[in-house]
Amino acid sequence: MEHPFMKAVATELAALGVSTLRYQFPYMERRGKRPDPPARCHATVRAAVDAAHGLEPAVRLVAGGKSFGARMTSQAQAAEALPGVRGLLFLGFPLHPPKQPSSSRAEHLDKVHVPMLFVQGTRDEFAESAELAPVIARLGARASLRLVEEADHSFHLPARIGRTDVEVRTEWLRTVVAWIDSLPD
Repeated sequence: MEHPFMKAVATELAALGVSTLRYQFPYMERRGKRPDPPARCHATVRAAVDAAHGLEPAVRLVAGGKSFGARMTSQAQAAEALPGVRGLLFLGFPLHPPKQPSSSRAEHLDKVHVPMLFVQGTRDEFAESAELAPVIARLGARASLRLVEEADHSFHLPARIGRTDVEVRTEWLRTVVAWIDSLPD
């Protein structure tokens, strides 16, 4: 939650009028290397959603996360709808391990019935385009995709692009805000 990327996203979203609630999974809090079992992660997601709703009960609530947090949030939503959540935002959804293309980590998304926005780098080793495109197509109108050209899983751009990570992040965050604003109340 204190990672510079997560702090920057929260700060920039706040400047664009979107409040955020950052949290950590218990294994991160313990500085453990192995993730907690999915059930514990799903409970953590639910607790965060409950806390956000308690802090701002009148706002349009979107749940999501970066990488592992995105997958745990989507699994929690698929298992049982997160109360009050209008949409899911995934920053770098980890569709598969690097160099092991597959879409099996996305099978649960068929059980998600709220809008989803995937923000993915085109050089993301955890979500090759050939695997991601059919998933987005299968999900139909529920899924939107915002590709970040030349970005990797951490949304870092190669120097040869001539644009900074911050410049490009500002652009895709505006897409995120427009998507949130488009969600039904």
